[in-house]
Formats: sequence, C-alpha cells, structure tokens
Amino acid sequence: MLNPSIRTIGLLCALIAGAALGIALASERWGGLAPCALCLVERWPYRIAIVLGLLAVVVPPRAARLLVMLAVLTVLAGAVIAFVHVGVEMHWWPSPLPECAAPTISGGTITEQLGNMPARPAKPCDAPSYLIPGLPVSMATMDLIFALAFAAVLGTLLWRARGQPA
Repeated sequence: MLNPSIRTIGLLCALIAGAALGIALASERWGGLAPCALCLVERWPYRIAIVLGLLAVVVPPRAARLLVMLAVLTVLAGAVIAFVHVGVEMHWWPSPLPECAAPTISGGTITEQLGNMPARPAKPCDAPSYLIPGLPVSMATMDLIFALAFAAVLGTLLWRARGQPA
C-alpha cells in the first residue's frame, strides 16, 4: 500500500472525506453539538472531495490524477475555511458570514418584529464546540488539523503514484 494506484487514492479520498462528514453528523446527532453557519460551510469541501474521489475511480488515469489534485486543493480550501472559523472563535476577527451575527430586529410593529425573528435560534460562530470534554480543542480546530493532514496524505500518495498505471 506504499504506492497505491491513482484509482485507489481516489477511493481513499472519498472514504476519508466521507468519514469526516460522518464524524461531524454523529457529533451533531448523538453528541448534541449544534453546528453554526461556518460549521456547515466547512462541510462542503468534504462533499466535493467525495465526488472528485469517486470520479477518480472510474475515469482514465490521467483524468483521475487531475481529479485527485483538485481534491487536494479542495481539502486545502477547507483548511482555509476552518482557519477562518478558528479565528472567529478566538475573536481574532469577525465572522465573514452574516448568519453568524445575532439577528437585529428593528422598526415596525411587535408582530412584524416577531415575524422577522429566525424560527430556530442559531448557534453563534464565535462560540466553540468541544467534542471531547476537558480537551480545549474545538471542532473547528480539529477540522483544521484534519484537513491539513488529509491534504498532506493525499498529496504524498499522489506524488508516490506518479508514473504508475491505474
């Protein structure tokens, strides 16, 4: 497994990205962690990596290599999103998403103000969620570490598979 084929790398990409999404959903459903707007955005690169990885399994080797390279870039973009989220949690900068701010209700009648309130309160993006009690590492920080490691593993496997047949 030291020099897997490009198709195997594509399959691993899809499986690892799927595992990351599975952990996020499990922590939400069974761990009771509520995701914020940035948490939901952080999931998109993994969804894209799943699609790219699965496509890499079925296309010709040259196209598969390109798809895995795109998956590496996608995962690195996910790391950037996670870094932004960590910065918001650490209060280094405000969230770039308007959904992360508390709703401002102004003007109009009480009925109009109540009508403009969100149906479900949103979790603020600057309030970290911790998966492991007692470990001061937020989900966003874990995602940042995971995305960087995932991209490094994919890149290394891709480098080792250069020049190999599918």
